[in-house]
Amino acid sequence: MGVNKFNSEGYYDPTAYEALTKIVNEARQKRSFRPIVYVCSPLSGDVAANQERARRYCRFVVDSGCIPIAPHLFFPQFMDDRKADERDLALFMDIVLLSKCAELWVFGETISKGMSIEIERAKRKCQPIRYFTDECKEVTR
Repeated sequence: MGVNKFNSEGYYDPTAYEALTKIVNEARQKRSFRPIVYVCSPLSGDVAANQERARRYCRFVVDSGCIPIAPHLFFPQFMDDRKADERDLALFMDIVLLSKCAELWVFGETISKGMSIEIERAKRKCQPIRYFTDECKEVTR
C-alpha cells in the first residue's frame, strides 16, 4: 500500500504525504519484528483451568506485540505428564525452547516445581524475566 502524494482534490500535498508515509512505515516496522516470549504458568492441579489461563496469557503476549511459546499447551497433546519419564523429557524440551526466547514471562501467584526450574534456568542464562498477575497486570519482584 502506497501513500498518494496528492490530496483528494488532486493537489500536491507534501506535508500530509510525509506524515502518512511515516505512519505507514512505523506500522510496517511493528509488524516486522516480534520477540519470542516463553509463557511460564502452572499446568499441574486443575489442568483444564490452567490450560485455559495459559491460552489467555498467550493472547496477552500476542496483544503485547510478541510471539508466545507455551509448551504446556502443546506437549500434553501427545505426552503424558503423569509419567515421570515423559514429564522429564517435556521439561528438557521446555528448557530447549526457553533458550530460543528473548524473555520469560511468569503468570500467576503460584510457582510450580516446573516453573521454578524454568525461572532458575532463565536467571542463569541472564534472560529478562517479567512477572504478571492472573489478570495480566505486571508486578515487580
